[in-house]
Amino acid sequence: MAELPSAPPALSTPATHTFDDNVVPPPTLTHPFRSPEQTYLRYEVDRTVAEIKKGKWRRIALQFPDSMLPDAPTVFEQLSRRLHESPTTNPNGTGNDPRFSTFGNPIPTTEESSPEKLFILGDTSYGACCVDEIAAEHVNADVVVHYGRACLSPTARLPVIHIFTKQPLAIDSVIEAFESVYQDHTRPVVLMSDVTYASHLHEIGAKLSGYGYSSIFTANIRHDPTSPLPNRTVPEGVETDPQKLRGWHLFHISSPPDSLLLTLSSRVSSVHVYSTASASTPEWKAVSAASTSVALRRRYALLTSVSTVPIFGILINTLSVKNYLHIVDHVQSSISAAGKKSYTFVVGKINAAKVANFSEIGAWVVIGCWESSLVDSKDFWKPILTPFELELALASDEERIWSGEWKSDFQSVLEEASRQSVNYASNKTDPGEGSSVTGLQDGDFDSEPESAPPEFDLRSGRFVSQSRPMQTSRDFRGPNGRHNGQHNVGGFALVRRPKGDIVAIGNQASPGAEFLQSSRSWRGLGSDLNIEYDRPDASDATAIEEGRSGIARGYLNAQSTGRT
Repeated sequence: MAELPSAPPALSTPATHTFDDNVVPPPTLTHPFRSPEQTYLRYEVDRTVAEIKKGKWRRIALQFPDSMLPDAPTVFEQLSRRLHESPTTNPNGTGNDPRFSTFGNPIPTTEESSPEKLFILGDTSYGACCVDEIAAEHVNADVVVHYGRACLSPTARLPVIHIFTKQPLAIDSVIEAFESVYQDHTRPVVLMSDVTYASHLHEIGAKLSGYGYSSIFTANIRHDPTSPLPNRTVPEGVETDPQKLRGWHLFHISSPPDSLLLTLSSRVSSVHVYSTASASTPEWKAVSAASTSVALRRRYALLTSVSTVPIFGILINTLSVKNYLHIVDHVQSSISAAGKKSYTFVVGKINAAKVANFSEIGAWVVIGCWESSLVDSKDFWKPILTPFELELALASDEERIWSGEWKSDFQSVLEEASRQSVNYASNKTDPGEGSSVTGLQDGDFDSEPESAPPEFDLRSGRFVSQSRPMQTSRDFRGPNGRHNGQHNVGGFALVRRPKGDIVAIGNQASPGAEFLQSSRSWRGLGSDLNIEYDRPDASDATAIEEGRSGIARGYLNAQSTGRT
């Protein structure tokens, strides 16, 4: 007989493995706590209400960047109360200002007495600096209240109320940093800041003038990205002669975006940036000289490397900036005039995974606001350019002259193109005269493609045979104007190509179809079976058969009435 155990089995966890019920502390909130009074003043509730009342808008969209979304409910509550009531003192006589009260008992209102309705836009379709008209139109908004820093690009459809929010600034520290950089009190200096610190500029400028600085110009905010100082006023005489700005130095409070820094560095004598980041940040400096020579050389090398690219992709990264359709048309026309092919894509926020899906694209052009158009291409497979850089990339090696000036807004590209069109129209005397660039009659260049100068890749030094695939040549059109002797070719018909020629759709070359046929291994369902039913001499063509039909509960076979 088996011996019985002397003690019960250990059914509980040993003491060495006992779970310690340690309370996990809650995560530290990175968003600083603000009292209702601080929120009320920082988000300029009074000015917002005054603007809404003045415009008589009824449906108001509130757009917050991600960093300010925790304050959105408080701002929403304060705006609602200020729009729906007029008293500024508590009727109970307690002295509490109801403007600052939040999340209290709602005040009963009627549709007639308070028709304004507020909406919080929780996410942005594009960059946080741009006004999201698309999301605002989803709620049929009459106006958008944009909070935080903004690119101030003109909108296409809806009016905008910009609330930059008032950020705190250590003015004494700014003045001390300014004095350490500019020892000469007569040196002309432009005082500029990010829009969130613009409310402190006049006080800083007044104190510097009191300390003996006689040539200080305070740049105020104005909605004009094409200004010599984007969205800022300029010193006297600079508006008519932008070259005078090169005699000025610039002191910028807060680190500017890369696009703004490149623009400013190419237009003024020097740029010094006062950092508003925390002093505990590694390698923190109160003020530093901005040097963009390396970045400008990198951008120039980038645009020259795509001069032989045959296919460009146009990324439309905005649907709200005014005249974005005009710049899209201009970019398409410029690429087509250079004999290259372009494909247009509408995207939200650009990332490497999206653009990597189109391997036939050799370079991308971003159509967006003047701040977000500059995209660092290090994380992307193919280079990404701005419209200004594209103009230089499409120019020939003899015509490509870059003075070092960098332009970020596409409106200046449109204005320059308009001036060139006017000059060309005024200089052209003979309507039958050929192109002013080549001096040839229409078709002369295409009739002798061998006479075109050879093109080489500047990076590898290799000869590029098809850098301008859209130039119609006699390889595609016969002497009678028909495509390779084909009659009745539709505008969207895919034409079989002779060996060595580019695939053509209708009478026009299609580099995308050429890439699909020659480079991609997978071309759709059935491509892995190597079925050549599109060839008239194919012997292994498979006939189309009727398959199953019905619903998932029971399919009907084509050959029998049975169900499977």
